[in-house]
Amino acid sequence: MSERTHSRVVRQMRLRAGMTVDELVREMGGAGVIGAGRVARAVDIVAEMFEDPEYTVFLSIAGPLVPSGMRLIFTDLIRGGYVNVVITNGANVVHDLIEAMGGHHLVGSLAEDDRELWRRGINRAYDIFIESHTFIELEKYLDHILDSIPEERRIDIPIYGLLEEIGWRIKDEDSILYNAARHSVPIFSPGLLDSMIGIPLWMYTKRSHLRLNPVKDFERLAEVVYEAKKAGAIILGGGTPKHHTLYINTLREGLDAAVQISTARMEDGSLSGAPLTEAISWGKVKGDKIVSVFGDATIVFPIIIAAALERIKSQRES
Repeated sequence: MSERTHSRVVRQMRLRAGMTVDELVREMGGAGVIGAGRVARAVDIVAEMFEDPEYTVFLSIAGPLVPSGMRLIFTDLIRGGYVNVVITNGANVVHDLIEAMGGHHLVGSLAEDDRELWRRGINRAYDIFIESHTFIELEKYLDHILDSIPEERRIDIPIYGLLEEIGWRIKDEDSILYNAARHSVPIFSPGLLDSMIGIPLWMYTKRSHLRLNPVKDFERLAEVVYEAKKAGAIILGGGTPKHHTLYINTLREGLDAAVQISTARMEDGSLSGAPLTEAISWGKVKGDKIVSVFGDATIVFPIIIAAALERIKSQRES
């Protein structure tokens, strides 16, 4: 046998009936390689961020994660005080509002003919179906909320401020916006207009006063960054939310810890596929506690969060 050049060998995983999620992840960590090793490392980092009160935790959300069934995971993290800042694409704001007004997302099929779906009034996001009349109802719902905001507060308002005002007026206690407003968790959505409420917001300005000032979002984000003793991030997917999260933390010479979950590839040089190690060269992360997990966030993220919360509970009870 050749001389070993590393500190330990790969330990074979053993499964048993009745294992907890954290016990499963610890077996994955025992192997320590490929995706299993990265997931175990991610749980270590997330548990540390959640348990250490000095961390300001950014949650970056891209992709159709609310319509895919993850809304309550985000809500519970906000309620539990585990997340301090949310940076999301406009789509997840839209779909949170759809659920808040009593709308639904449907389990669809890839086998359906998209031309037939169009004729039936159904919009498709992979295997998620949304009835197109839902967006007409959403426009009316949003208009009613906007009308209830005092006119003077709709002028020169930052995007996070608008989302907070909306959150205070939502009745659904499971809503992300509802809980973020009540737990002082700002929601930033730099691409809000690039969503299904972009045109309705523009149309609203044609009949009433509404003027967004997205530069003010940077003022609030900068305050959060400068006040953070430690900064950590959980980055789901890529796009604008990922870059916004990383970019704003250059003001403090980078994140102290970060976990990224993405299916995007790195070979085309896009930001979405870039591993967190690349962000070190930009001063976006410091490099000590980072891991990039390649996988579907709807699979990987619930496992990581469940294991981290279980570990924290176990440590507090011991």
